[in-house]
Amino acid sequence: MSIKIENLSYTYAPGSAYEIHALKNLNLEIEEGQFVGIIGHTGSGKSTLIQLLDGLIKADEGHIYYNGEDIYAPGYSLRSLRGKVGLVFQYPEYQLFEETVYRDIAFGPKNMGLSEAEIDKRVREAAGFVGITQRQLQVSPFDLSGGQKRRVAIAGVIAMEPRCIVLDEPTAMLDPRGRREVIDTIGRLNREKGITVVLITHHMDEAAKAQRVVVLDKGKVAADGTPKEVFSQVELLHGIGLAAPETVELCWELNQEGYDLPLDKLDPKECAQALYDMVMA
Repeated sequence: MSIKIENLSYTYAPGSAYEIHALKNLNLEIEEGQFVGIIGHTGSGKSTLIQLLDGLIKADEGHIYYNGEDIYAPGYSLRSLRGKVGLVFQYPEYQLFEETVYRDIAFGPKNMGLSEAEIDKRVREAAGFVGITQRQLQVSPFDLSGGQKRRVAIAGVIAMEPRCIVLDEPTAMLDPRGRREVIDTIGRLNREKGITVVLITHHMDEAAKAQRVVVLDKGKVAADGTPKEVFSQVELLHGIGLAAPETVELCWELNQEGYDLPLDKLDPKECAQALYDMVMA
């Protein structure tokens, strides 16, 4: 599913002493099947954009198009939109409330009015995709680890078979293993099912896994390109309060001391090879 954002603006508490311009004439296009990471410091507009994309709030100005359809057009069904665009919140385990993992994953498909056979099929396929075992389907979701709970929440979205999934910092408060499991699941979802993925994250190494990185600053796009293109702009990132991935930061720091290292080595092995080549030259 393609997304087009056109001249999008949103202001909190307009006309009051607490007025905040979260987004200002934002323009952005995302192709169908693309995996886009969106980064930005606190207050850059990331969370507002998430809510706008799923129709939870309405823009003051501008338009959002999914596959060419304007969601603000008269008669457009937001209920239909939410069947096409899945949203995973920052703490998706807060979305879990059923007695068993099975029932939690089945909740969305059941509310779509599907048959019991179709619901069962979708639940088991979604669970298998995220690595939830058949035995775990029968246990309480609250007996699982943090990473497993996140994967159950993602499975609940997958079971609704959306064409786009928007994730708002889905690895928040997870340990490194849990973060890796969730990001790996998101990557597979994009590669194997062709689902458009929009990932909001404050972890630069997670954004580097995307095909494309968009940097937001003060409600506008500050940078947009491949991970290597964006993260090599270290001075720009520092200027808006962000850091590049650790490998790029290391090379940049060494360059400040007079070395000449490339700033596009996101993979630790590539970075190590660049350092080795420098030492052996």
